[in-house]
Amino acid sequence: MTLSTEYSSDGKQFVIHVKGKFDFPLVQQFRQSYSDLNESADTIAVDFRETEYIDSCALGMLLNMRKSLGAGEKSIHLVNCRPEIRNILEIARFDKLFHID
Repeated sequence: MTLSTEYSSDGKQFVIHVKGKFDFPLVQQFRQSYSDLNESADTIAVDFRETEYIDSCALGMLLNMRKSLGAGEKSIHLVNCRPEIRNILEIARFDKLFHID
């Protein structure tokens, strides 16, 4: 499990890449990844391209990120979801809170 971050070239998008399992051991690292977010970034994307598994703790981390960043102030996208991850997000009704691409 690894986590990496990057800004787009114009600084308006911040991307968090989650590789492997997105679960409890990533709580602190995930929280720290967006704690010093640039004010210029108006879109946050969590990239699940290389994510194999998410659990209820991961769902909680996403909700906490949304709350911490001010729900509605920044656009949060969950991108490159595998079908099984998209299914979990839809069952949890995250499509009502996040943009799922």
